[in-house]
Amino acid sequence: MKINPFKLERFFAKYEFKAPFMLGSSDCESFSISDILALEPDAEKKFLETHLGYTECEGLPSLREEIANLYQKMDSSHIFCFAGAQEAIFIFMNVMLKSGDNIIVQYPAYQSLYDVANAMGCEVTKWPMLEEKNWDLDFDFLEEHIKANTKAIVVNTPHNPTGAHFNKKKWNRLIEIARNHNLILFSDEVYRFLELDPVDTLIAACDLYENAISLGVMSKSFGLAGLRIGWIATQNEEFLRRFKEFKDFTTICNGAPSEELALIALRNKDKIIERNLTIIKSNLKLLDEFFFKYKDIFQWNRPKAGSIGFVRLLNGDDCEKFCIEVVENCGVLLIPGNLFNYGSSHFRIGFGRKNLPLALKRFDLYLEKKFQ
Repeated sequence: MKINPFKLERFFAKYEFKAPFMLGSSDCESFSISDILALEPDAEKKFLETHLGYTECEGLPSLREEIANLYQKMDSSHIFCFAGAQEAIFIFMNVMLKSGDNIIVQYPAYQSLYDVANAMGCEVTKWPMLEEKNWDLDFDFLEEHIKANTKAIVVNTPHNPTGAHFNKKKWNRLIEIARNHNLILFSDEVYRFLELDPVDTLIAACDLYENAISLGVMSKSFGLAGLRIGWIATQNEEFLRRFKEFKDFTTICNGAPSEELALIALRNKDKIIERNLTIIKSNLKLLDEFFFKYKDIFQWNRPKAGSIGFVRLLNGDDCEKFCIEVVENCGVLLIPGNLFNYGSSHFRIGFGRKNLPLALKRFDLYLEKKFQ
């Protein structure tokens, strides 16, 4: 298998640890180890006693139990842990698909959600989101493109990079379509719990459909990317068996310290999510004002959920050229839309971090000077 370079990660590698202000990141404000240990009175003592040997392939049992509590029908036997979401995506593609299979992928999308399958010789049908309809999806398009060799539908909600989110009616329709055609539904739910209105929180795909796989991770909604802990949840025991067999050839197991810290964080999920949503909502107000000021330069479709949005450049500039000029002249890193293989007119902006006001002020000063 020869996989294309991961454009987003190569761009991050160049700028992420050099740029003073990360205004394109998709994760929420992170924590220190001491922050996590402070969430429970006896956590530090227990953590320091963590055994540093191999761990269980499926994940720490108590961690899987805590993850199962995020769902309605799952128990720990339905949960399988990985070294981040990326490993889970890679293994899903390798164990559930073969060359010649067709998959239908909500688009634009995180590159691995379609490019791993592409590298395997699969046929990838991109299910386009409609910017003119606030990044909505056309379900007639989906049904018209299901073929005899279609194996899976791949979706992401809340969505990266647009911040769009399925409503409940369309979510249920998607489940119905997958079931009627006996398709696997791979649902990337890594921004779950970051809905601006809790009424919009969906029942996870794995709770609604026996052949659905829900993807979760500590990196995004919880702001703990450094733990490298992700998971899948599914009712399908055969899927779980095949995941386990393939993981023996990747990471074998996860890091014990990371699993223990993830467990503490999930036991305190409500505190963490409340903090992150407070940051997001405050930052969104600033972004609303900012994009109103620059409405002749940018088109701002306000996100419905998550910690990111996708902004259109209206002045005809190439997005990558624009983003490189911004980071090199004012130290603010935005993510050009071409890194999602989505043209040259958009950039991703992230609003899950505390320093957004400072980053936005720096960006504002740069734009005032550039367009005065």
